[in-house]
Amino acid sequence: MNVVLISTYDLGHQPFGLASPAAWLREQGHEVTCVDLAINPLPSLAIRDAGVIAFFVPMHTATRLAADVIPRVRSLNANARLIAYGLYAPSNAQYLHELGVECVIGGEFESALAEAVSSPAKDTVSLERLPFRVPDRATLPVLGRYGKLRVNGSAKTVGYTEASRGCKHLCRHCPVVPVYKGTFRVVPREIVLEDVRRQVRAGAGHITFGDPDFFNGPTHAIRIVTAMHEEFPSLTYDATIKVEHLLRHQEHLAELRRTGCLFVTSAVESLDDSVLARLDKGHTRADFLEAVRLVREAGLVLAPTFIPFTPWTTREQYQDLLRTLASSQLIDNTCSIQLALRLLVPPGSLLLELPEMSRYLTHFDKEALLHRWKHPDPAIDALAADVLALVANQQKQGRTRREIFASVWELVHGAPPREEFDLLPRAVIPYMDEPWYC
Repeated sequence: MNVVLISTYDLGHQPFGLASPAAWLREQGHEVTCVDLAINPLPSLAIRDAGVIAFFVPMHTATRLAADVIPRVRSLNANARLIAYGLYAPSNAQYLHELGVECVIGGEFESALAEAVSSPAKDTVSLERLPFRVPDRATLPVLGRYGKLRVNGSAKTVGYTEASRGCKHLCRHCPVVPVYKGTFRVVPREIVLEDVRRQVRAGAGHITFGDPDFFNGPTHAIRIVTAMHEEFPSLTYDATIKVEHLLRHQEHLAELRRTGCLFVTSAVESLDDSVLARLDKGHTRADFLEAVRLVREAGLVLAPTFIPFTPWTTREQYQDLLRTLASSQLIDNTCSIQLALRLLVPPGSLLLELPEMSRYLTHFDKEALLHRWKHPDPAIDALAADVLALVANQQKQGRTRREIFASVWELVHGAPPREEFDLLPRAVIPYMDEPWYC
């Protein structure tokens, strides 16, 4: 059967969520076309010839873009069976069905997707332990067309893989939780290493580990990067690790640095302990500051992410966030969009279990795939809108993170910073040139 797998957006990475199921489907004898709409236009001929068209929806932005593409696909091929799979498929099943999707698949999706391609299937969320195949990236756009790592004035081609999926933790705002419910699954070491080998042969000089948390299984993670470094001593990488795990497993930070880790992304979300408690993040403000110290002492760079605008945010809290980033020398470490993000409440979010949330929610916006909410102080909502517009506009102008930060500071405080920030030169802070979204 002719199968088309479509990714609409995957943070500037070559989509693992196409390469992995492609290996399963080709093993079964299907003809598979992988389409990354972030790189190439929709291939009309392949769509018309397809018996099954499956959309990979790993995040909110990707799902909204898929919803826009589905009518175009249906106009080209009225008879193909449509499937949606990935983290955001189960929570948006009703809307996807209304658009014409036959079934949605969440969790460990490869086996269920292969079965659904072969015969009509019902919606499913699978957490079974899979016998993983090495991802087949043969027909995806070349790595050089994706986002680059920028460091010390140079650019590196970036590969992407996953050593584990799911998460042990139950943070209320996290989209992983409604699907995996505290479960995580490891990808066998040899599968990960072979995927890395193939991407290095394809030109990758840096690897992003896309695990929700690289230290959910710290022993597994360290074994992989140690073996990777032995085979490719000049290969660098980055990973995402919770603040809580940076503290609990701090003995591994030096090994991360030794094996080529350039930076660690960590979802800090807030610097206010009451907000962190509502989100059930598992760390405090003090924990974050200690993690900054530990990571820096290990010779690594911390790249924090935030949700600065929540129903509980005050102007003073936002000002404190800016002051702390400046005093901790984290301005250049922090992608500018992180200063402007607003709490996302998708369908199925554990945030809906907080009794107090009902006072902030206004309605469910089906097409936006989220519950709309208002801050009790309209001035905070206005500030959030102003910061987002400022950041978006200045990013388009090519302004630096430091310049954008100074503009946000002036917007919030009504005056420019009184002194220059004592920062490391921008060139020494490694970063991806694809802005971070969700």
